[in-house]
Amino acid sequence: MTEQQSGFPRRDAEGRVLTLGDLLGVSLAGWLIGVLALLLFDWAFASFGAGDFGRANGWLAVILPAWLFWEDFRAWEFGAARVVAAVGALAVAVVTGLLVAGLAAGLPSLLTGALAAATFTVVYAVVWFPGVRWLARRTG
Repeated sequence: MTEQQSGFPRRDAEGRVLTLGDLLGVSLAGWLIGVLALLLFDWAFASFGAGDFGRANGWLAVILPAWLFWEDFRAWEFGAARVVAAVGALAVAVVTGLLVAGLAAGLPSLLTGALAAATFTVVYAVVWFPGVRWLARRTG
């Protein structure tokens, strides 16, 4: 594998993210940007009287990490390994995200969803990254 670019996250010649640390770092940065954007929009709507602050759906913070995960999924060659790894990671990440959301049920929905989205982001990356590589070696 040769490195495609010197930017962040580092990618190989096929466009796949090279390290789990890069995947986690960029996806969590995307989550943070999503949370900050939600806070800004929620504050703006609350100041205009369009609802109470903290009522936005914090799960929306997962949009940028999901985009990164989609791009990494697309970088893998067509085959069962990437589909199985993605479906498995998605299932585990959604269940753990929902579990965290349930445990944080008394908090404002923005915070509850943001915690769930952070959990989803970390769990998906931790399951996807080694999973797709292991499955690709086994099937390829």
